[in-house]
Amino acid sequence: MKKLVISTVLMLLFLSIAQAETPIQVALFNPIQLAPESESISGLRINFIYGKNANLTGIDYGLINQLTGSATGIQWGFVDLVDGNFTGWQSGFISITQGDFTGLQEGFYSYAGGGLGVQYGFINRADSWKGLQLGFINHVQSLKGIQIGMINIIKSGGQFPVFPIVNWSL
Repeated sequence: MKKLVISTVLMLLFLSIAQAETPIQVALFNPIQLAPESESISGLRINFIYGKNANLTGIDYGLINQLTGSATGIQWGFVDLVDGNFTGWQSGFISITQGDFTGLQEGFYSYAGGGLGVQYGFINRADSWKGLQLGFINHVQSLKGIQIGMINIIKSGGQFPVFPIVNWSL
């Protein structure tokens, strides 16, 4: 597993150099960071307290991670905020993607504008979701999939508007 992570990081770094994007970002807190917030990162971003950039392709790790654009890769932090779309794995105490999410999103509180994949956490929320929501409270406006949890809410088109344990919409 360790070799896989190192290989992936190195591959992303080499690809980012070829694309002339910033390959490494280190931030104490914005604006005290190597690259300005307007730049995109393609590689590795480490945010000790708070980091902010445009887009990310690669690995994002830190306490508070914010992207004003989109992300592809892995985002791990206490608070993860993406204003655009996200593809990959987002894991934090609070995980928020305002745009479309594809992949695995987990956290105590997870939110996605639209999504395809799995939301896993205590509170899961989405405007629209295709796939699985697994948590204590699951809430969507529209769903094509299944919810498993103590409180499952589907605002429109669900089998039941509110139902415990399992709720679904096909």
